[in-house]
Amino acid sequence: MTLDDTTPDVWLPFAADEIDGLPEAGGSGLSYRFWDGGPDFPADPARCAFYVVPYMKGSEIAVRPLAAMTSVRAVQTLSAGIDHVTPGVELLPAGVELCNARGVHEASTAELTLALILASLRGIPGFVRGQDAEEWRAGFYPALADKSVLIVGYGSIGAAIEDRLAPFECARVVRVARSARTTERGPVHPLAELPALLPQADVVVLSTPLTPATRHLADAGFLGRMKDGALLVNVARGPVVDTAALLKEVESGRITAALDVTDPEPLPPGHPLWHAPGVLVSPHVGGSTSAFMPRAKRLLAAQLRRFAAGEPLANVVLTT
Repeated sequence: MTLDDTTPDVWLPFAADEIDGLPEAGGSGLSYRFWDGGPDFPADPARCAFYVVPYMKGSEIAVRPLAAMTSVRAVQTLSAGIDHVTPGVELLPAGVELCNARGVHEASTAELTLALILASLRGIPGFVRGQDAEEWRAGFYPALADKSVLIVGYGSIGAAIEDRLAPFECARVVRVARSARTTERGPVHPLAELPALLPQADVVVLSTPLTPATRHLADAGFLGRMKDGALLVNVARGPVVDTAALLKEVESGRITAALDVTDPEPLPPGHPLWHAPGVLVSPHVGGSTSAFMPRAKRLLAAQLRRFAAGEPLANVVLTT
């Protein structure tokens, strides 16, 4: 079917013919344009009705077309967080729905969280260095069994992390979110209770969105309340942690850290976090696995079927 100049555009970071289940172009009243963040736009942004933000391309690229998207009605991220898009929200027309990728990253991020915890506690980085040096580094190492784990940010990713902690015989798992609520597993404590909860935790996992309220949540006071020998794991966003305060704590040897995200990011050569004692760094790969692409494509197909049918979208986190 030939599309006319009034057919609204959908901007996708993948080729439309690679996504099973999309509404048919033309018949659905939609046309598909491929844009993965390159210098040239695929069409006039003013015709875009549904914008899928390029994945892991940074805030500058995510926001670049927004001011010209005068007809956009939905903005869909492929990440759990929306902090890379929020700087451009004020550029959008009223009534635009901003949706996140809930359901895409939970399994992969939770997997990496457990990998970071186990690697840090069981001394895996030291074993790798020992193998490189042909050194047999035997000894006793901490176990996850019988540890108390505090999850700060108990949304879908936090719940997925708890799912994977279940077989490891932790002494307890404590949940914290912006506000208190009750789940089938037990209570979720509000952020206001963190000062009392931190000294009891052997492992503190950060999986909270980056917002003005959570920027530098893990500051000098937060880190200072962690018990001696505790492990901090950040799979949220780098600025949730005050890097300078963290460096003081890990350099003293009082606590350790495993970081999938850092501030700054990417971590530049020569930054002290690279070689800080007791720090394990992974390069923001919590969601970057073989599970991402099929789950992201399923989400986009489902969202665009809803959009074409005039049905409510899923995962709406903000309406302008």
